Amino acid sequence: MTQIIPAEGIFALLWVLIALPAVGAVILLFGGRRTNSWGPYLAVLTVVGSAVIGVLMLLALMDQPAEQRTVVQNVYDWVFVGSFQASFALQLDQLSMVFVLLITIVGALIHIYSLGYMAHDPDRRKFFGYLNLFVAAMLILVLANNYLLLYVGWEGVGLASYLLIGFWQRKPSAAAAAKKAFIINRVGDVGLSLAIMLIFITFGSITFQDVFGQASEASEGTLTAIGLLLLLAAAGKSAQFPLQAWLLDAMEGPTPVSALIHAATMVTAGVYLIVRSNAIYNAAIWAATAVVVVGLITIFMGAIIGSAKDDIKKSLAGSTMSQIGYMVFAAGLGPIGYIFAIFHLLTHGVYKAGLFLGAGSVMHGMNDTVNMRRYGALKGLMVITFITFMAGYLAIIGIPPFAGFWSKDEIIHAAFERNWIIGAATILAAGITGFYMTRMVAMTFFGKARWEDDAHPHESPPVMTIPLIILAIGSTFLGMALLFWGNIETWLEPVTGYESVPTPLPTAFYIAVTLVVVVIGAVIGWVMYARKEVPIEAPRGNVLTRAARQDLYGDAVNNVLVVQPTYRTAEALTTFDTKAVDGFVGGVTSFVGDLAVRLRRSQTGFVRSYALSMVGGVFIIVLALILVRLS
Repeated sequence: MTQIIPAEGIFALLWVLIALPAVGAVILLFGGRRTNSWGPYLAVLTVVGSAVIGVLMLLALMDQPAEQRTVVQNVYDWVFVGSFQASFALQLDQLSMVFVLLITIVGALIHIYSLGYMAHDPDRRKFFGYLNLFVAAMLILVLANNYLLLYVGWEGVGLASYLLIGFWQRKPSAAAAAKKAFIINRVGDVGLSLAIMLIFITFGSITFQDVFGQASEASEGTLTAIGLLLLLAAAGKSAQFPLQAWLLDAMEGPTPVSALIHAATMVTAGVYLIVRSNAIYNAAIWAATAVVVVGLITIFMGAIIGSAKDDIKKSLAGSTMSQIGYMVFAAGLGPIGYIFAIFHLLTHGVYKAGLFLGAGSVMHGMNDTVNMRRYGALKGLMVITFITFMAGYLAIIGIPPFAGFWSKDEIIHAAFERNWIIGAATILAAGITGFYMTRMVAMTFFGKARWEDDAHPHESPPVMTIPLIILAIGSTFLGMALLFWGNIETWLEPVTGYESVPTPLPTAFYIAVTLVVVVIGAVIGWVMYARKEVPIEAPRGNVLTRAARQDLYGDAVNNVLVVQPTYRTAEALTTFDTKAVDGFVGGVTSFVGDLAVRLRRSQTGFVRSYALSMVGGVFIIVLALILVRLS
């Protein structure tokens, strides 16, 4: 049984993990122009400081017995409303620890990279302030010990994402993308808020320890409802079907934003929410099944979209959808998949951050051109970018010994433990990954040069390439380090649980089949885009290609099912308000006004008129009395 240990020693600095980037954000966003020169460096130092504290906490946590690796720090008593109570309390355990390291270490590298990428932007101080705000909010999300505080971090990363996607708001497309992301995420947030309310009604508490301890006592119907609402929240934040449409447009933000928020951290928040709530999903089989279905659909949607996009960032965004789909899918498998969902989340966070920053490096050397059809033959001109990008490429398609091989292979194996059909589906998706990533590499670094005359490809400065090198090293060795040295299964098991079901065929068989399918996909991509000349103008393509270029008509479906009905409802309500409500009120007003005019005419001011009215009134009263008496 897990025991809570006091927040002493290095753990007493748990709140400082959040405070450092939060203070940095306040200084940069409210300090004015006087912070322009040194503000970005302060932002970098705050995240580096949090990363150092995080590493020290990891070492201290590893010294504790496995059942004594949960630290709770009550910062202050927060909400008291009747029987509802919530504290601003932080919880560090094996699950939150891995997220702290991912957020701070990868976040620090992206902050450093941004010093070069945003060097000439006039608002870069504000940009770094937003980055600090995001890191602080993300740390609140993963360190909260109750659902309400998690919700605060959840909304905080949503706000920071909105600000960063629309950072270049002078571009109408960036402003529209920010609003789109914000609104779609609000749909998911409604699910989380309703889930929190239902959790409190059911368990009388919103603290993780209380809720999970009572989960087995609640009805399956209630737990299913909670699980589905949490899945809705996860779908919004992690860009999963049917709330995936915002992620591709979010590429309008600066490339470091894509690396930090839309590859390594924020889009994994939904996976964290599901895995953290594992006690609920373990008892709600239908909710867990829905998680599997949503993840599997998104795996293929993202892979197909990524196979058709010519915009390098949008192709990587489709890839992110697909890879997050693998994580959500694994989380839906229950105790046989929770650990591997987090394992893949960690490896993906490193190699996808490297791929996005590599794409940014290419754009930096190509006058911000994002169209891969305008690239080609860059491997000799951007050697460091090419080598580091290749490390990420080999990691994401799952070639041993690179990081993605170890984590994705575990998910595929877990899928076969559950059902051979879904296992085969994950292998097929791995083959599509090999195709679209090879397509990207071939179009960007190989073949003939297709750039315009004003482009002068060149390698990025060291402040950008050094983070690429570090992430490439992680892309190469992180999987082996987590699996064999870090023993990720044993580390996470006290929080997530773990069970293994034997499969009818040996593990080596599934590994071999997966590698063969991936190589086939890669060979097809190489033949189509490296061995043949790539046309500068995209050919019309088949039906599926055209659909993928339109994001599989996700926006069109949303327009038909949500936007247009909303507009029509608003128009109908406006018409009803104008014609019926305003008409009724106006009619009453006109009637009273007309009546007042007529009554006013009877007030002549002559005594004889009033006397005649009184005599007439008496006559009517007498007549009425006579009639009553006779009846």
